[in-house]
Amino acid sequence: MAESSFCQPDLHAFYSSHHGWLYGWLRKRLGCSHNAADVAQDTFLRIIASRDALLGMREPRAYLTVTAKRLIFDRARRQLIEQSYLAELALLAENAEGHPGPEDILLAVEALEQICAALLAVSDKARKAFLLHYLDGRPHAEVAMELGVSTRMVQKYLVQALVKCRLAQP
Repeated sequence: MAESSFCQPDLHAFYSSHHGWLYGWLRKRLGCSHNAADVAQDTFLRIIASRDALLGMREPRAYLTVTAKRLIFDRARRQLIEQSYLAELALLAENAEGHPGPEDILLAVEALEQICAALLAVSDKARKAFLLHYLDGRPHAEVAMELGVSTRMVQKYLVQALVKCRLAQP
């Protein structure tokens, strides 16, 4: 494989050599062949989209595994946010006379997707601080202890995340 270019046959060989292994690994880990197929496809798409990652790759399976684990984490986080939203909706529906209409639900889901996308643009610690504080309702001091940083740093992380969320709004 030449360092200067990565041609179509190389992509095909990379995919052919590793897709079956990655799919099997994901199927065992996730326990669902459909989710395993989705994550395997997303993994290859993410790696192929950043072709620089393919140049000079020494341990392709390790790289695939790390990328797949990150995608699994992203999916789990997205599902957690969606489940939290649905639980909150159910609670509101029990306590309210009227239920939110389909338009309101769609707007809320779109807002959550924008928040997820914005959180992908900040550091892991900023993202974790945001989720711990705003999703779990934990105070800055607890978040700081969990992340091993000062409360001032937690505040900076939260500002970074909130700015990204604000910028993500249409």
